Amino acid sequence: MRKSIWIVSVVALTGLAACGDSPLEQGLMGAGAGAAAGAVTGGDVATGAAIGAAGNVLYCQQYPTRCN
Repeated sequence: MRKSIWIVSVVALTGLAACGDSPLEQGLMGAGAGAAAGAVTGGDVATGAAIGAAGNVLYCQQYPTRCN
């Protein structure tokens, strides 16, 4: 179980690093990755989506050259 949580976390963080061209796209990509991570790990999907969206937008706005 711990290994699967680790794998999901890495996939989610990789998804968060894939920024969109606008803050809306960045939020949607982050929300998708966060919701997927929440679903796979047995957490709350809505909370995962909210955290993923906010985290991705903040990251992409702070480090635009690191987002691909």
